[in-house]
Amino acid sequence: MPNPEIASPARVESLVAPAIYSRSDEPTRTTLNERVMAILIAIGSITVLCMAAYLPPSPTGTGTHAQFPGLQSCQFLQRTGLPCPSCGMTTSFSWFVRGNWLASLYIQPMGWTIAVLTCVAAWASIYIAITGKPAHRLLRLVPSRYYLLPLLALAVAAWGWKMFLILHGIDGWR
Repeated sequence: MPNPEIASPARVESLVAPAIYSRSDEPTRTTLNERVMAILIAIGSITVLCMAAYLPPSPTGTGTHAQFPGLQSCQFLQRTGLPCPSCGMTTSFSWFVRGNWLASLYIQPMGWTIAVLTCVAAWASIYIAITGKPAHRLLRLVPSRYYLLPLLALAVAAWGWKMFLILHGIDGWR
């Protein structure tokens, strides 16, 4: 004999999950403009990585960018003997795309971090462009203070590391 308490409509309604915990019927999709922007971000990210692959890394730890026509070596470094905050970034990217992550991290830790983020941006934007699913919405779940302040602290620490390398004459990777 069935239990009338279980089969009652009031009991069934109380077993249904509240709307806040259930998935929406239709997942959100990106608009055409957002997909085009994702493609442009992917192209930009891949272009940066390909340019880094084109340039052989400088064994001195700085000056890889000067291999492009019209670009000079770092004037801040030449005039003061101290590196600018971006010294070694191109060299770090160049080592990164060759798979020598240790050299990339040693030459410029922030360059290694930005190279990783460039790869993540390329993959995420390709995913968004193909599927139409807004993967970038996940960033809204984490407050910016949890990733922006650590990145800023890493940038300052990486600049200090680069100064340490240059002042002690141990910059570069052979």
